[in-house]
Amino acid sequence: MCLGRPGRLTRLLSLRTTFAVSFALVAAAVTVLVGFLSYSSAAGLLRVDKQSIFDEVVSDLQGEVREQRMTPLDFSSSAPGHDLVRPARTDVQVLGPDGGVVDKGSPGLPVTGADREIAGAADAGRLVVHKDIDVGGDVYRIATVALGDGRGAVQVAQEFSDTEDLLRNLQQRTLLLMLAVVTAAGLFGWWLARRITRRLVMLTSAAEAVARTRRLGIDVPVAGSDEVGRLGRAFDRMLGRLAQSEDDQRRLVQDAGHELRTPLTSLRTNISLLRRIDELPPGAREELVTDLGDEARELTDLVNELVDLAAGQSDTEPPQRVDLAELAEDVAGATRRRTGRPIVVRASGDTSALGRPQMLTRALTNLVENAAKFDRGGSMPIEIVVAGPARPGTVQVEVLDRGPGVADADLLRIFDRFFRAADARALPGSGLGLSIVREVALAHGGAPFAHRREGGGSVIGFTVSGGLGEEGGDGEEE
Repeated sequence: MCLGRPGRLTRLLSLRTTFAVSFALVAAAVTVLVGFLSYSSAAGLLRVDKQSIFDEVVSDLQGEVREQRMTPLDFSSSAPGHDLVRPARTDVQVLGPDGGVVDKGSPGLPVTGADREIAGAADAGRLVVHKDIDVGGDVYRIATVALGDGRGAVQVAQEFSDTEDLLRNLQQRTLLLMLAVVTAAGLFGWWLARRITRRLVMLTSAAEAVARTRRLGIDVPVAGSDEVGRLGRAFDRMLGRLAQSEDDQRRLVQDAGHELRTPLTSLRTNISLLRRIDELPPGAREELVTDLGDEARELTDLVNELVDLAAGQSDTEPPQRVDLAELAEDVAGATRRRTGRPIVVRASGDTSALGRPQMLTRALTNLVENAAKFDRGGSMPIEIVVAGPARPGTVQVEVLDRGPGVADADLLRIFDRFFRAADARALPGSGLGLSIVREVALAHGGAPFAHRREGGGSVIGFTVSGGLGEEGGDGEEE
């Protein structure tokens, strides 16, 4: 049945229902415990008090008949001075020597064989007690006390049914109070649960809407400063990051598709020429093969940089303490061997920071190769400057060259994906190298920068802060 009605099961197992039932159960347990203890204490006190009064009356009567030689007439209801044995709800009945009733009580009390035997007893104060005797529909406790020398006896009866009636009334009132408290607790729990879970329900609705529609631009309730409010803000930030990541992926695919068309078109053209390679002169054949190799190499470089860019956004390399001056020396040595260009590293201050070595090495390599590419015929060395400012954990890395420099209009765009300045489009490259530098800098809590160098050339670099990303968790930034 539950499998066929999941909606009802969800409502039954909702947090709101759980709160209400929990409040009701706790209130019921506490109320039952308190009510039981209160009723037991009250019942015990009333019964003990009633019994003590009865025992006191009987004890006084025994003492009186032992001290004085008394007859049944002395306890007659018309005899003065004997109201002592007639307190509230106490009945007195006098028996003669033969056990007959001399002065009937109100109501009349039953006389048993034991009572007649006590009436004829020789010892004054001899006692027999009858418990829970029904007299006229009420419950009494009866004590028969001998007057001695066979002169008769006095019966004293105390009504106990009124106490039990009072206790039953108290029990009913306690049960009604318990029911009222449990009901009130359940209603309060429902109200409180609804107040607490209202925003959770809204968050759940937003999550279900995202799962149903696959749209990440859902409005998320972020009100409040408590845990639910923090959850809402975290969920809203998560959706924002996912939306940004989705947009970045879409733009990356669109830009990559656009950039891949050019080398692929050239490859198709050259491949079509291969069908007629026997008709081409030797010089044209060599040029065609060279062109095919260049296009394939450019396509390979473009694919590799796309992979690096995508991997940089989801890098799982664990962060560690890195000395950027040492990384710069390694990059400089590798680039010298590959390009033959002189490269100088200058470091100052504390150049260590928390970072991911492979990502930082990739960013440094891109900067140095970019400088070498745009300063092909230069004789001046390329400079790598690594400086640690006064703020601990913050390091600045910049690469200086004496190439043609970057136009002022392009300084703000050179870190965009696939952007290539007009005078650089004839050079090999994909326009992704500096965008990777930007991604690495942002992932390390820093930022890229670029400006024209005094005397000609460019200064391009990035900063690394002490932390990875703004959340301090994975250090990734969009």
